[in-house]
Amino acid sequence: MARTAATPEPVPAPPVLVEVRRAGIVESRHRGHLVLVGTDGEVETAVGDPSLPVTLRSAVKPFSLVALVESGAVEALRISDEELAILAASHAGEDRHVRTLIALLRRAGLTPGSLRCSAAMPTDPATHARLLRDGEGPGVLRHPCSGFHAASLLLARHGEWSIDDYDAPEHPAQKAIRTVVARILRTPPAKLQTGIDDCGLATYAVRLDEVARAYALLADPERGAGRDRALQLTVPALLRIRDAILAAPEMVAGVASLDTQLMKRKPGALVAKGGAEGLRGVGLLPGARGVASPAAGFALSIEDGDPTGRASRAATVDALARLRILDAEDLRALAAAHRPSARAADGSLIWEAIPAVPLPPIPEPR
Repeated sequence: MARTAATPEPVPAPPVLVEVRRAGIVESRHRGHLVLVGTDGEVETAVGDPSLPVTLRSAVKPFSLVALVESGAVEALRISDEELAILAASHAGEDRHVRTLIALLRRAGLTPGSLRCSAAMPTDPATHARLLRDGEGPGVLRHPCSGFHAASLLLARHGEWSIDDYDAPEHPAQKAIRTVVARILRTPPAKLQTGIDDCGLATYAVRLDEVARAYALLADPERGAGRDRALQLTVPALLRIRDAILAAPEMVAGVASLDTQLMKRKPGALVAKGGAEGLRGVGLLPGARGVASPAAGFALSIEDGDPTGRASRAATVDALARLRILDAEDLRALAAAHRPSARAADGSLIWEAIPAVPLPPIPEPR
């Protein structure tokens, strides 16, 4: 049939990034998009659509934290690297996460009861199992976003604003956060397209290359800000946040999380933060891709939302290897994330997720 002017052009399918195979049969495919952006804002590498609209979800957390740092609350409360890192976290609800938040809230004269995120069980499997054995139920501090909420609560307390409604969109704390996120995204606050994340706080609609650009800025704030005077004001806060995350990667997620594993595997080389629906941002610090290599930002989005997280983990590790940030030894250490699988009681393979990121081949081990 002839195509008319009113007939839309077909949208090309995004590339397959991960295949799931059972008994040698491709059982399912995860399609997605990824982009690498330099600190000059230019796209260096892209697979799929770098202008894909996504929501930042939890990948916004390091940037929203700028409002708290710029307020002076970090100095006033003597917030440590571990404490600052957990305020940017989607933590796993491990005991150390809970202890860190309790100590910080207590120092500010606050209690966990002031947090307006819901109660949850830990996402860390070992902690979850132990709580079940001990008969302990969900708690607000076990929620992955309790640090995110605590940052807004601390900002409200420091600003001498009301704390009972710190999560309301028009609360001064949320307005301050929206202002710094807009600055980092290089847009007026009024033009930000906002939504509500599952934890009740704001998230923002952006293009995938804007996610990568933001993480390039986090990786090297001074070079990323360039001559943009508004961004230059953000440099000290971003440096403080970046360095805290690098110093305490176990607080940003948890022992079983890929974000924590990547940062511990490549200390001082990258800063990683996942979001929901198959999104992940990674800031590559200067030198991460070789001696004297410049910083960059990497962003990945899995088209189907990746409900189990396996596709995002596999594709992230595979892409970072193909970009020569991870080597063969790193891949062996991260094998469970790179090629997730399930095995029967006798050890035989049931299924395996195989990354198929269409980038240059992974370097051979030296």
